Amino acid sequence: MHTTTFSPQSLSEARQQYERDGYAIFRNVLDANLIAEARDHVEWLMRKNPHLRPEQFHHPLMRNDPFWVRLISDDRLLDVAEQFIGPHIALFSSHYICKPPRDGQAVLWHQDGSYWPLDPMEVITLWLAVDDSTTENGCLRVIPGTQHLSLQPMQARQDMANVLESEIDPALVDESKAIDVELQAGDVSVHHPNVIHGSNANTSERRRCGLTIRYIPTTTRVTNADFFENLFLLRGNPVPGINSYRPFPPYRAGEHMEFRGCTTWPQRG
Repeated sequence: MHTTTFSPQSLSEARQQYERDGYAIFRNVLDANLIAEARDHVEWLMRKNPHLRPEQFHHPLMRNDPFWVRLISDDRLLDVAEQFIGPHIALFSSHYICKPPRDGQAVLWHQDGSYWPLDPMEVITLWLAVDDSTTENGCLRVIPGTQHLSLQPMQARQDMANVLESEIDPALVDESKAIDVELQAGDVSVHHPNVIHGSNANTSERRRCGLTIRYIPTTTRVTNADFFENLFLLRGNPVPGINSYRPFPPYRAGEHMEFRGCTTWPQRG
């Protein structure tokens, strides 16, 4: 697989932004051919799962999907994650949030870490733009600096359509400080588990699809058995007594989406 080459200046700037604001942006991480395959994958998932909204393609579908695991284990994504959590990397979970044109659901303001059974809360989220993600079609929005806020309980919110059906206490959100994180397909944003973020509904004529990928260092323990089946060791070494990892799912013609390299997959795992 490809590797990512970071210039010292760009990497330093990304780390400084992450420390200051709770998020950072990496441009042109994945090539157009792989992004095209990811778009094909989303369309394939939509055909396979017509009962699900495309905002809800998440880790129960991922566990046995060889292309999905191939995508989240791409070395270029792991190279980004390594800058924040070190060289021993596991997957915790992953979720396509694909907002269809005109009625794509909002993601209300929240902190990711409030949902997660991790000890300690050492984790990094990569948000991979599968489509161009803009203000008009409901891009990620971040409240910079809120990564310093402790994790808050999320409140149920079901009076309006929204992806998580919950939100942080609105009194903690100053929307005047929100930043729209606009990305082109293949770009990646990185954000802290405590930073307050969300996204507006997609009322535009263009789809907005992104893939969230949650990477943890192998020193982080997953404490809820519901998540054990999501765990893949992607780089480096496990820590004895902390987590168990699944083998990479094999490709089976007719059962899985065909992709480049599928006949020799997996080459590791």
